[in-house]
Amino acid sequence: MFLTIASFVCFTSLVAFLTWRITRNSDVESDEGYFLAGRSLTGVFIAGSLLLTNLSTEQLVGLNGDSFKDGLSVMCWEVVAGISLVILALVFLPRYLKSGIATIPQFLETRYGRSVRSVTAAIFIVAYMMILLPFVLFLGANGLNGMLGLHVKFGVSELTMIWMLLVFIATLGGAYAIFGGLKAIAVSDTFNGAGLLVGGLMITFFSLQLIAGSEGGFVGALAKIEAADPDAFQSLGTADESTHWPTLFTGVLLLNFFYWTTNQQIIQRTFGAKNLAEGQKGVLLAAFFKILAPLILVLPGIAAAYLVITVEDTQMIESVGMTDDGSWNTSRAYGALVARVLPNWLLGFFAAVVTGSILSTFNSVLNSAATLFSLDVYKQYISPSATGSQVRRSGQ
Repeated sequence: MFLTIASFVCFTSLVAFLTWRITRNSDVESDEGYFLAGRSLTGVFIAGSLLLTNLSTEQLVGLNGDSFKDGLSVMCWEVVAGISLVILALVFLPRYLKSGIATIPQFLETRYGRSVRSVTAAIFIVAYMMILLPFVLFLGANGLNGMLGLHVKFGVSELTMIWMLLVFIATLGGAYAIFGGLKAIAVSDTFNGAGLLVGGLMITFFSLQLIAGSEGGFVGALAKIEAADPDAFQSLGTADESTHWPTLFTGVLLLNFFYWTTNQQIIQRTFGAKNLAEGQKGVLLAAFFKILAPLILVLPGIAAAYLVITVEDTQMIESVGMTDDGSWNTSRAYGALVARVLPNWLLGFFAAVVTGSILSTFNSVLNSAATLFSLDVYKQYISPSATGSQVRRSGQ
């Protein structure tokens, strides 16, 4: 337990220290410095922040749970996201940066007028504060506890542990968003993202290693899975799966286009790009990693299904369990796999990077909501003559 807590504190503290070190001389007094990082973000930080703002426990748990049931076909969410990011880089971002906007409602105002800007800003703010933030906090805390079994390790009830995690995430995430602004968020996202990439690949590595045993290596592990379930690696979903292939051209495509090209929470860091070239580099780098994301978000779920259904691994079966209708509880698949394959000495590090992913989503939503309120509500209606510093304080 001591080693777990120590490694968690060390990694979290390291990210905080590096973030402070890089951003300590940044301008957080003006509205542009606070909300747009002084338009100084380079491609690496834009890519890291884009990825980690998107990636949290709902993806780790949810997509791996879907792949447990449906196999590789659920990777469409990640692949289409990559396509959407390319379109953002080549089509939308040049127009956004040329217009000099800080929010999507500002962009809409140039074509549709002030009333559309106001309505859109109100919709975003209400959706973020009343729906997305509570959703991110609860699912993050619940997912983290489910993956690592923290309530058992600390000897408290599950509800108590979730409340403790809620307070911790909200406090730490709020500190980044309130005191550091967008630049602190983007920098910390990048370091946490690197950690999550390593941690996620470790789960995949250990899972395939367990399946392969002493025979065949990773290729052998994949061959075993395919032999047991030939449909596991079918990339096109069938009618009885959650992503039937025709939906790639309807719901999946439209949702991804909105999410990656017009969602303030996601693309605000691209508005803070140093220039168009850096912005496009960051977005295209993020697209590259989204294409590779199934290695972390899909393949572990397929491995978990093999261990449960084919190998009938006792620990995995007990951890996954059944739902009331007699089907496997796929929402527990990833957590069960983590508990099964991750060495105890890595538990604290993995907890830290997962916590970082939750923090990233939380503080990004908080920062975007503050940006929308300050620039589209406070500056427009409450105090039109406010200085940049006053506008910034209205969002803190």
